Amino acid sequence: MRTFLLLGAAALPFAQGIRVVQSNDDGWSEGNLRTFFDVLNSAGHEVVLSGPAENQSGTGSSDAPPTTVDSDGCIHASCPGGSPPTGANVTDPRLNYVNSFPVTSIKFGIDVVAPKLWNGAKPELALTGPNVGGNVAIQVPFSGTVGAAVYAVKTAQIPAIAFSGKTGDPTAWNASTTLHSRVYADLALNVTTTIINSGKPYLPANTFLNVNFPAVSDTECNNLSEFKYIFTRINIGLLSARDADWCGSTRLPWETDVVNRDGCFVTISPGDANDKTTVNDAAVQQQIITKLKPILSCL
Repeated sequence: MRTFLLLGAAALPFAQGIRVVQSNDDGWSEGNLRTFFDVLNSAGHEVVLSGPAENQSGTGSSDAPPTTVDSDGCIHASCPGGSPPTGANVTDPRLNYVNSFPVTSIKFGIDVVAPKLWNGAKPELALTGPNVGGNVAIQVPFSGTVGAAVYAVKTAQIPAIAFSGKTGDPTAWNASTTLHSRVYADLALNVTTTIINSGKPYLPANTFLNVNFPAVSDTECNNLSEFKYIFTRINIGLLSARDADWCGSTRLPWETDVVNRDGCFVTISPGDANDKTTVNDAAVQQQIITKLKPILSCL
């Protein structure tokens, strides 16, 4: 399955390698995150992963100094109890844990790990997730995966994309790679490559992308050619100004409606880093549509 999926992903030319910082809220050793790390590296990118030592789902934009790991150790037995507040994989300094929140974790990756490995250079793009479980509507402001992306955009001024996937349970880094992790990593690479190929600035200032992947299974939504990428809104926007003129309408579909449809739909929503709602500026929406046009479809 992995070979087939990568062949599908290769239909979109790989972007020139750039410097990427990764994080999530499910823990630094979670299978979705590690599979995406491997795929990004295979695509030629320089990647630093800095994620929480424990599952920190639902912690939003919380931030606190990291503390010594408790006696239970890191999630999935990925570090022993009593480990220092921050640490790296023994054989790969690109893989880092931070015993605190997702925001604290990505901050550590940006401010400490990346400059050390890249001779003082900062990341060019921040990618969080794929989260275990979707992040739509009311879930968005509480998501640590989204919180880490928003920190990158608003505070570190690094463009960011938050990825979330509907299928799966938390899986250890050293377990067999699951089908959903493989599919989500390849879909995330496709979105990432499209943004990189569009040129800098990768996204408008103070804007992030909230991307949600549908359920996958052995019988459906497991081949890249099945998926359609739909440009959507985080919140429904009944009283908002008109959206960009796209797909014959000036009101973008609500991502929750699209996620709940039958079919293999990937939703991509422009998020405002100030409040984690939809970017309501039609001109900014249009800039992002132009960047994503190579992969976008209409419902």
